[in-house]
Amino acid sequence: MNKYLPFLLLGLALLLTGQSAQAQGPGSGGPAPDPNQPTAVPLDGGASLLLLAGVAWGNRRLRRAPRR
Repeated sequence: MNKYLPFLLLGLALLLTGQSAQAQGPGSGGPAPDPNQPTAVPLDGGASLLLLAGVAWGNRRLRRAPRR
């Protein structure tokens, strides 16, 4: 039973999260976009943290790879 407990808790958390997401009403849709100006997409801290995490993970995988 002990080895199945994390999977049971994860399944329960996913089930409860899915139900709460369906209970939300529709949003306002946001402001109408201006056709004369392109939409600005902020690429800041989040993207650089994901890139850094990918580099660190790849470096770890390369260091743990068996030598030939």
